Amino acid sequence: MGEIVLAAKVTHVPTLQMSEQDGPIKGKRQPAIDGHLEIARRAKALGADTAVICDTHWLVNAGFHINANHRFKGLLTSSEFPQFIRDMPYDHPGNPELGDAIAQKATDLGVYTLSHHLDSLDLEYGTLVPMHFMSREHDMKVVSVSAFCTVHDHDESRTVGEAIRAAVDASDSKVLLLASGSLSHKIWSNKDYEPNNGTFTISSEFNRQVDLMVLDMWKRGDHATFLKMLGDYAHHCSGEGSMHDTAMLYGALGWDAYKGKCEVVTEYFPSSGTGQTNVIFPVT
Repeated sequence: MGEIVLAAKVTHVPTLQMSEQDGPIKGKRQPAIDGHLEIARRAKALGADTAVICDTHWLVNAGFHINANHRFKGLLTSSEFPQFIRDMPYDHPGNPELGDAIAQKATDLGVYTLSHHLDSLDLEYGTLVPMHFMSREHDMKVVSVSAFCTVHDHDESRTVGEAIRAAVDASDSKVLLLASGSLSHKIWSNKDYEPNNGTFTISSEFNRQVDLMVLDMWKRGDHATFLKMLGDYAHHCSGEGSMHDTAMLYGALGWDAYKGKCEVVTEYFPSSGTGQTNVIFPVT
């Protein structure tokens, strides 16, 4: 039988890659990189062979989708930030059987989901940035789940999370489950970015305070209260991808019955107006 051995909410900001390049950001994101490496080390110690990543950079307008190709190899240049992420190499094995099983289970549960094996369907950087660093510590298979969902509700994403858990349990895979996305996500306007040192600041003090409150809830294990505010939080604080990655994470962990006390492995930091962190959700 398979199992989810570790789960986490992780950042994927482009400045992580830039932190290892010459320039004004060199070294500035090392704590976030270290957080990724620590998560990968723990996943390795727990025997994880596959990373299932709920990616808030994979935008979909109908249905839910899973990239379950047998291998992912190429160079990534971000169409969103080509000045930030360019020619980043990647080479990761896939887990087609698990991806297909997740899609089938979600569909059986009433949420139409498709699994794809297409060499021309690229991975998004919400998957590739975390794996760029985590693969240094542990080379895992990759399954990517669309989590920038424009016409979907959180109850559907909760069901996709439940399908992830059920499909993993019925498999022979040990899984690291990642919700890849920010906390608040109000990016600075173009005209305000540079005057406010946008790379290293938050665009809204309200968002920062709510982010910190959420992190406190997670550390205390008060997930039931958090889930009551998830919809409002995603809306009023511009949660990345409407925080469907987070709904999937909670669906897989038991929703409001989940009581785990989270561990912040990268302290909260602002980036381009948004709120970022790496947080481990212990699997109970």
